[in-house]
Amino acid sequence: MKLGVAIDIGTSGIRAQKIDLDKGDIHKTVITLRNPLPGANVMDHLDFAITYGLDLAQGLHVNAVKNIVEALGIKPEELERMSICGNPIQLSIFQGIPIDDLAYAGERKKEKLNIKEQDRSARVIDCAEINGLDVYPNAKLVVPPAIRHEVGADALALIIKSGFLDTKETAIATDYGTNAEMALIHEGTIYTGSAAAGPALEGQQIKYGKLASPFVISDVDVENGGLRNYVLDSEMNTVKGSLIDPKNGDVMDEGAQMWRCAAPSKLPDAPVEMKDCEGTIKANGITGTGVIAVIEAGIKNGIIELPKINTPDHILHLQDNIKFYEKDVAAAGLAMGAIRAGHLALCNAAGIEVADVKKAYMSGAAGTYMDALKADQVGMVPYNVEEVIQIGNTSLLVAREILLSEERLWELQDIASKIVSNHIMFATDTAFKDAYIQEISYWTEGMPFKMLKKFLKKKGLPQIDLPEKEAKVNRIVEKDIPVLGDEGLQVLERVGTFLTMKVDCPECKKCIKVCPNDAITIDDEGIVMISSDLCDGSNCKKCINACPKDKFKWENLTVVEQKT
Repeated sequence: MKLGVAIDIGTSGIRAQKIDLDKGDIHKTVITLRNPLPGANVMDHLDFAITYGLDLAQGLHVNAVKNIVEALGIKPEELERMSICGNPIQLSIFQGIPIDDLAYAGERKKEKLNIKEQDRSARVIDCAEINGLDVYPNAKLVVPPAIRHEVGADALALIIKSGFLDTKETAIATDYGTNAEMALIHEGTIYTGSAAAGPALEGQQIKYGKLASPFVISDVDVENGGLRNYVLDSEMNTVKGSLIDPKNGDVMDEGAQMWRCAAPSKLPDAPVEMKDCEGTIKANGITGTGVIAVIEAGIKNGIIELPKINTPDHILHLQDNIKFYEKDVAAAGLAMGAIRAGHLALCNAAGIEVADVKKAYMSGAAGTYMDALKADQVGMVPYNVEEVIQIGNTSLLVAREILLSEERLWELQDIASKIVSNHIMFATDTAFKDAYIQEISYWTEGMPFKMLKKFLKKKGLPQIDLPEKEAKVNRIVEKDIPVLGDEGLQVLERVGTFLTMKVDCPECKKCIKVCPNDAITIDDEGIVMISSDLCDGSNCKKCINACPKDKFKWENLTVVEQKT
């Protein structure tokens, strides 16, 4: 059997599949719960690569992918093809392509710094041409094209797989995630943007948050005065969980008694088998879709009155002692506000009103599992849409297509070169900045929605409102990865990448004490080990600030690989 690997490198995590290149069958899926680079969003990743070196960032990416290939059960000499898809920052770092042209906004700034745009066309190369991938001597690397240098392969995947190019109506497509790519089509012209929404929509930077994975709360509904929880089982199917009193955590109803779980393996290398399990499914966290559902339910029922939670302890209680805090409301609100501001900015660039958007496409894990009507109620979908289409993980789907067909790769390149697009750089776009400032006030300071609308009107921006009618929802897939393969799903809690250096202060260890994520260890010889996927990166730097500047210097870090 000829083996290949299709990989979606996301800002919050990596998803990969082992595929039979002859038959096209998917045999196994592996996902990580974090990106290997320090930080929680794409701006953190840019900062790390620019400040401390592209080679360092690339080493972390490559080591993570090697661990994933091993977890898929593929020996280095067995791998024949590898394909990757994702946003231009992640794909550029993985390939070792300079990212200066992505890090700086404005043509004058780039000209002043003598920054040249990099070629991000489709290509097929030997894996050995990528630093660190020479361990795969027989493998080719397949890379899809960007539309423009800042509009990446993931945006192209979203546009193509949604049927976006064929729609006759004004429509918007959004990949809901940490780096929320979005595209608006109006009268044949496409307007694109990317909102650094932050990791809350992926369940991260939420106290009990997790990336979409088995045994996380993915949805809630109001039922008999309580909140009915819904949890993902081992195969990522949604299972009815417990009914909980949100004010104190009391269990009002136990929920489902049968669900799918992994059977214990008798042999170390035996395929994963599934069986029916009895008892109430236990939750170990909440994913981004659950966060959205909690906020929608809370606002609708008065449990949440922005920015406060109206319970005795100001905590909203979910099943299995999972709690939702007021700071979680703020984190999620800022992410949702960034998406609504992005939609508004695209409409402004096209010279239309938000109400003119009649169709919305939702992709990505969050875009698959979230309740589209609840997302509509909290402003994550243009308020006047008539139809919402949920289309799954388009990035991984395109990675699989180009893995199996080089002809498809060059077809995508042809499509990308013909797309007429206007990219709106939200970092410098006045409409986005004005709208997002008001969203911050709405979500974190309790500004009434009527006041938000008033300020937008005063600025001459497209208007938003609350939906008055229920949109038609067309859910094309039940799971963001519809087929996991006969060997099932494996979740890597850790991606096995580390940064290390030697410091001449083994007795201090202040860096360990101040690290909020327990990402640092240091031995008696002064060897520091930083788990890069746990590190908060540029948003933190507490370790750097706690230690003498001439001692703890990130410039001295090197990449070391350890097994997961």
